[in-house]
Amino acid sequence: MNTGSLPVPINEQGEPQPWQVLFVDDEANILSSLRRLFRSSGYQIRVATSGAEGLILLAEAPADLVVSDMRMPEMDGAQFLEQVRARWPDTMRVLLTGYADMQSTIDAINRGQIFRYISKPWDDNDIQLVVRQALERKHLEREKRRLEALTALQNEELQDLNASLELKVMERTVELRQAHEKLKASFLTSIKVFAGLIELRESTLAGHSNRVAGLARKIAVHMGLAHNEVQDVFVAGLLHDIGKIGLPDTLLNKPLTHMNGAELGLLRKHPAKGEQALMALQDLQGAAALIRSHHERFDGQGYPDGLAGIAIPLGARILAVANDYDGLQIGIVAQRHLAADDALRMVAEGRGKRYDPQVVDAILAVLGAREQESSGEVAVTLADLKPGMTLARDLLTRDGVLLLAADYTLDDRLISQIRGFARTEGTALNLYIYQSQG
Repeated sequence: MNTGSLPVPINEQGEPQPWQVLFVDDEANILSSLRRLFRSSGYQIRVATSGAEGLILLAEAPADLVVSDMRMPEMDGAQFLEQVRARWPDTMRVLLTGYADMQSTIDAINRGQIFRYISKPWDDNDIQLVVRQALERKHLEREKRRLEALTALQNEELQDLNASLELKVMERTVELRQAHEKLKASFLTSIKVFAGLIELRESTLAGHSNRVAGLARKIAVHMGLAHNEVQDVFVAGLLHDIGKIGLPDTLLNKPLTHMNGAELGLLRKHPAKGEQALMALQDLQGAAALIRSHHERFDGQGYPDGLAGIAIPLGARILAVANDYDGLQIGIVAQRHLAADDALRMVAEGRGKRYDPQVVDAILAVLGAREQESSGEVAVTLADLKPGMTLARDLLTRDGVLLLAADYTLDDRLISQIRGFARTEGTALNLYIYQSQG
């Protein structure tokens, strides 16, 4: 009987090899008959005349299929196939038996777990079919193990790929986050530079926007505002006077207490103009709304909309306190320059009238902790600057123009430029670095 489409086994070297079949019987004429019957099958046939000899042959080279007679001296077929199962469990097992051996056949089925049994005398087509089916079963089991191993390997490779992909995604996420933070820092630095340029028109305003923004941010954080709200407060602090760009120089340099009605009317337009100047920039619309309302009063006597109480955006209420606290000290609210303690006292006196009581409480708490907070930074001279130092505060010129933003790490080139600028301008610069680097 031709093997037809029965697949040919492949050895470890990837080479095809015939199916290995072992016949075991103590009668030589039966073994000869089986050899002749399967001569054209394409199988590699081996024979043994006893169970002991069959075990020796299997030890030398395992077989894909063992066909054993039941009745043999010393070791019958059931005993032989039981040992084959124990030592070579992947080898298919078939039993040749007579009708009188039914109990022994049952033993062989139970102990040797045979694939099939064939009754003697056999039909040639039947035994060829059983052998073929046994080898097909062997092929399926081998293919099943191969596919399971392949699946396990592919799963392992997939896990490695997923782990690698997750790592790459994580690395890319970190890169994007860093790029975003860098872009955000550059954006804020640009705003600081622009705020400094606004203040160049009025000498008394030097550094005012930076101080207002910094204080307003601390108050917002103290009051528990969300990160994006704190950001809007900070940006609004930097740009709160942008609407003054179109005002005449004479008006910019005059304290509020010395302005007449027309001048006050012109000045009071700057919050709305500041909002209009920024509304086209989507990222600044939140800050623009705060700029519009930062001169509103808690009692409703402010401008431009006469809002009162909590109708005024909280960020604008914070900005109003920070702006007036600094303005009282530099003479833009009144002609007299107040000391910090006096300015704070005047802000406290406006609690519930000009200012939100909760914001006043917050600035008192924030400024009360200022001494403790400043312990994290130290002032240094130009001669003390070293590469690797990181600025704890914005580096400003005497006129309030931003040279370098806070958290900028210095290198030799920047240090040389800072020292060159100081020499050229003939001015001292106030530099603060983080204390651990001093």
